Amino acid sequence: MAAFLLGAVLLIVQPQIVPSRPAINSKAETSSQPIQRELLKKTSPKNDFKENIHSNGSCQQLPQTIIIGVRKGGTRALLEMLSLHPDIAAAESEVHFFDWEDHYRNGLQWYVNQMPFSYPHQITVEKTPAYFTSPKVPERVYNMNQSMRLLLILRDPSERVLSDYTQVFYNHMQKHKPYPSIEQFLVKDGELNVDYKAINRSLYYIHMQNWLKYFPLDHIHIVDGDKLIKDPFPEIEKVERFLKLSPQINASNFYFNKTKGFYCLRDSGRERCLHESKGRAHPQVDTWLLQKLHEYFHEPNKKFFELVGRTFDWH
Repeated sequence: MAAFLLGAVLLIVQPQIVPSRPAINSKAETSSQPIQRELLKKTSPKNDFKENIHSNGSCQQLPQTIIIGVRKGGTRALLEMLSLHPDIAAAESEVHFFDWEDHYRNGLQWYVNQMPFSYPHQITVEKTPAYFTSPKVPERVYNMNQSMRLLLILRDPSERVLSDYTQVFYNHMQKHKPYPSIEQFLVKDGELNVDYKAINRSLYYIHMQNWLKYFPLDHIHIVDGDKLIKDPFPEIEKVERFLKLSPQINASNFYFNKTKGFYCLRDSGRERCLHESKGRAHPQVDTWLLQKLHEYFHEPNKKFFELVGRTFDWH
């Protein structure tokens, strides 16, 4: 009896084992604590999730991979191509969990509920292009999962600016709303308007520095968006290797559609192309203005190449 009581006492006074936290700088840790507490309030007391399990054994999981951007870089094309792999389960819509406060306040359980049903062997992927340029997102993703594998697809910064404008222009046209010409955004007092948001989004090295505060470079795979358009298969092969997927996607999954002017997908005999909103023609821009854009991005591009240890065929 005495032995039993002694054992019970030892069991009660035994200290709890607390999981170790990743080492991050004190500033980041201080600011993340209230966020983390708020998220935990939204989950169960045991800090786990209510699993929505399907009768076939699949369930909704937090993503193990996120396509973080960049806007108008080819994120939709990348997601559709990656979805050809049987071990990928992709969220159909942009979730905007980490960059929209109304969504983030809903907590991780809400985030899980936005994910597709997947099997244990599958990788769940979501894509929200605005993540890359949002200053608060890297820390939030890190606090959720420091081992996250991130996909970033980039295009020539000047071309991305034109695509950015084109998307907003057509959105206004569809609603029968007038929209200024691109020159009215790009030119201010006879000079390049560097305050234009679309230009800021193309300053890749600034945004990349923010991500590298939390994730090592080998956790961020950069897809060449210009090459993905011209010859998608080699770029998708690299993504498969980065995600440690078995090589299932092959060249026969892609075919060039002469009518649309870009590659479409072939999956189990079924052919599909991206939405007609993709691949729209850019507005005509004066040569001198294009040259101004190219000159402006020359130094930022060099800084980005040094930062990631790679070069890209940009102006």
